[in-house]
Amino acid sequence: MNVKTKKRSPSHGGMVEDVSIGARISQTIIALAVGLLALICILPMWHVLMSSISDGFDLMGHGGLVWWPVGEVNLNGYRLAFSNPNIISGYTNTLVYVLGTVAVGFLLNVFGGYALSRQTRLKPFMMVFIVFPMLFGGGMIPTFMILQGLNLVGTRWAIILLEATMGIYIILGMRAFMSVPPATVETARIDGAGHLRTMFQVMLPQCKGLFMVTILMTFVASWNSWLTASIYVSGDRSRWPLQLWINQVISENADILRGANPNFDRFLIQFAVVAIATVPMLVAIPFLQKYIEAGVLQGAVKE
Repeated sequence: MNVKTKKRSPSHGGMVEDVSIGARISQTIIALAVGLLALICILPMWHVLMSSISDGFDLMGHGGLVWWPVGEVNLNGYRLAFSNPNIISGYTNTLVYVLGTVAVGFLLNVFGGYALSRQTRLKPFMMVFIVFPMLFGGGMIPTFMILQGLNLVGTRWAIILLEATMGIYIILGMRAFMSVPPATVETARIDGAGHLRTMFQVMLPQCKGLFMVTILMTFVASWNSWLTASIYVSGDRSRWPLQLWINQVISENADILRGANPNFDRFLIQFAVVAIATVPMLVAIPFLQKYIEAGVLQGAVKE
């Protein structure tokens, strides 16, 4: 059944599209589903934002979703957050971890994807070497023992190296390089380009969309990560990322009512810090959106 039929316009003589009723219903259902999904994603952020500027005492007695600031608008939560040296240190550490993880992960994805995209004798073995850990993980204790043997426990490199990449990212890099026309690669080789020049100057600019997708996924995962830091740098608070300090603030706020004169503004810190931690992702995603769309199309459409 044709979804769209074309007929000639009597006034202009051109062609206009007549969308069938079934197509309109399906488009309406899709729009409603996407709108509902967007609402589900926005509501938690809205709740945190409104809670962060509410009155601490009134907020503690409020139940359910916070649609508007509870009580008078209060910014003391943000003042306490920015005046806390631990929060500033955690924010700085998170930036270091994210930048290091994204940089190392990008290099690993590019080099690994390029190597797997070439027809070599070791390609089947390397594919098994990458795919097998995706199905069967070694576990947390063996990983800790390996890093301990390498003297990386308690260092920033333990977090950066463990979160830099995944097998699926390297496979996406391989598919990205394989999407480059072979004639382009052969032309570069004839002109005397080596592997590095072919990889970075010829092939990478043509398939950067998929690599931007891996960068965004690595960025989001590293920014929200806290478990790795809680295992490998738990004893050194100077290396704690922001997410660990958020957990610490929430734990301290659990005992806020036990004091004789509780400071209810402390209850707002956890919401203020979460709001502050969400800002970089909200800023980065719109700038990377066009690359994400290009990467999705590149991975789905083949000429």
